[in-house]
Amino acid sequence: MTQIRPAPPVAAVARRRPRWSELRPLLQLQPPSFGTAGRLARASTVADIRELARRRTPRAVFDYTDGAAGDEVSLARSRAAFARVEFRARVLRDVSAVDMNTEILGRPASLPLALGPTGFTRMMNYQGEPAVGRAALAAGLPYTLSTMGTTSPEDLAAAVPSQDLWFQLYLWRDRAASKELIARVRNSGFRTLMLTVDTPVGGARLRDVRNGLTIPPALTVRTLADMARYPHWWLNLLTTEPLTFASLTSTNGTVADMIDNVFDPAATFADLEWLRGVWSGPLLVKGVQTAEDARTVVELGADGVVISNHGGRQLDRGGAPLDELAAVLDQIGGRAEVFLDGGIMSGADVIAAVALGATACLIGRSYLYGLMAGGQAGVERVLQILRSEMVRTMQLIGVNSISDLDASSVRLIR
Repeated sequence: MTQIRPAPPVAAVARRRPRWSELRPLLQLQPPSFGTAGRLARASTVADIRELARRRTPRAVFDYTDGAAGDEVSLARSRAAFARVEFRARVLRDVSAVDMNTEILGRPASLPLALGPTGFTRMMNYQGEPAVGRAALAAGLPYTLSTMGTTSPEDLAAAVPSQDLWFQLYLWRDRAASKELIARVRNSGFRTLMLTVDTPVGGARLRDVRNGLTIPPALTVRTLADMARYPHWWLNLLTTEPLTFASLTSTNGTVADMIDNVFDPAATFADLEWLRGVWSGPLLVKGVQTAEDARTVVELGADGVVISNHGGRQLDRGGAPLDELAAVLDQIGGRAEVFLDGGIMSGADVIAAVALGATACLIGRSYLYGLMAGGQAGVERVLQILRSEMVRTMQLIGVNSISDLDASSVRLIR
């Protein structure tokens, strides 16, 4: 019979008083950081920045940025698509140095990223589009001013004179006014024109309706009560230039009301041909949601397409842009650059899209969260976070340059 021997007793641990020379290296006491700079520095993700934005802006303003159309299914699907990304890591590659530089529409960019167009930007923070443009310039990235921007093309070009500026155009019912706006954009030095085609009518942005958001914000009982909770936001609003769309004159009512009154629901592919005839620079078409439409707009002269569901803010229950990327690339066959937006909340999202064939991604909500959280410094912090996440993802999958990214590093699981 096997005899089981008892385990030896556990030796008592000798205790002693620690020496100061041993404690001193462990003490890393730093003065606490307060204010906007401290809050931004402690944020580690875009989701952290989003939470800061939520606390610092009135609910109607935050919801205008954060929300989407209808039941917000399109937005949820866009983000869920990135959750289905599966990276395939290669090991024992030298990733001590990672080259994130790339080329977008013939110009160098520090990342495969552009800052997309957003409307009513000065509502998020009184610094508005110039703050975003300066942050993009500092990061070496293109920035797109919207037709629905709150800074004019002339003023933005003056604020960031050396920036790679793009302008996003909606076709108006008044074609003469559209042509005049295009001339102003050209004369201001904008290099790229981006036609948005997914807005024949305004989407059902129910958060805006429920919050009673109008343009400009109305001083109702609700908003007056809101001043007590967000005094800094209201002080900045009331002591700076009136909040209006810089390129539009009729802005009463909700955003959807303005879209239905000004934008042209009768626009067709013939209007894209007309636009190609009046704009000689790079031309992008944003809001493409099917491979067939992507092929058509390239055949009509577009230099690039942006696969986009407008951040889920137009058609609800639409598809996720990432899911359409492969089909679009197959239809275009390298004849134009392909961009993607919608649902991007991390640098890993960008790397996944580029590995799957996109030239670059556009962001909107992500940098607006930064603008709401801390003005220009908030946008800069978002771009720092995204860059850090991109670099780390590249190192962990074993790729050391953007030019070497391809589908061997990623797949979409179903």
